[in-house]
Amino acid sequence: MTLDEQKQAAARESLRFLRDGMVVGLGTGSTATYAVRLIGERVRAGLKIRGIPSSIQTQQLAQELGIPLTNFDECQQIDLSIDGADEFDPQLHLIKGGGGAMLREKIVASATEKFVIVADSTKQVAMLGKFPVPVEVIPFAQALVAKEIAALGASVKMRLDKSGNKYVTDEKNHILDCTFGKIPDPVALSAQLKSIPGIVEHGLFVDMADVVLLATDAGVQEIRKPK
Repeated sequence: MTLDEQKQAAARESLRFLRDGMVVGLGTGSTATYAVRLIGERVRAGLKIRGIPSSIQTQQLAQELGIPLTNFDECQQIDLSIDGADEFDPQLHLIKGGGGAMLREKIVASATEKFVIVADSTKQVAMLGKFPVPVEVIPFAQALVAKEIAALGASVKMRLDKSGNKYVTDEKNHILDCTFGKIPDPVALSAQLKSIPGIVEHGLFVDMADVVLLATDAGVQEIRKPK
């Protein structure tokens, strides 16, 4: 299978977790988009769910597809969230945020009963760190935060948009892409980043995923979080 076909296969497999009446977290990114589109097909066929999107982009897509939406003002508990990842390790720790939505993605994941990751074969790694860790910062503090993160041993790069301007998140913040190399202890690094004033959120999702649906040429494998 091509990578796009793997993404579609993983997204299709995630639909087996859906049930009528659920509140569903709708992820952001290329693989999650396949899942949202498939959920839209199920809704048009009669599935009754409400979605909470993890980005403005996903919200717009869900509205186009006719998926009923809710929000945290109305509902503080999500039954199931389906999202992608940039990397995952054997403990199902993740790096997310390549699409720039990790703040809302992490909020959605934190309120979720079952967090399902859909991934193609390139996303599985023995140790996190091949992909940079995105860090969302308030513009006022970005230079200070970049210095603090560099002191932790990372190469820090300001994310730019397609026009060459500083990338702006849904919450009007900026993103620093931080390359640490191999990350043997993502739990410790997560805590270190969280302690730096000016960081709104980062892309290390530790102990959050329950299931990864990994698509390869041999099919879709279900990987559960080790006990």
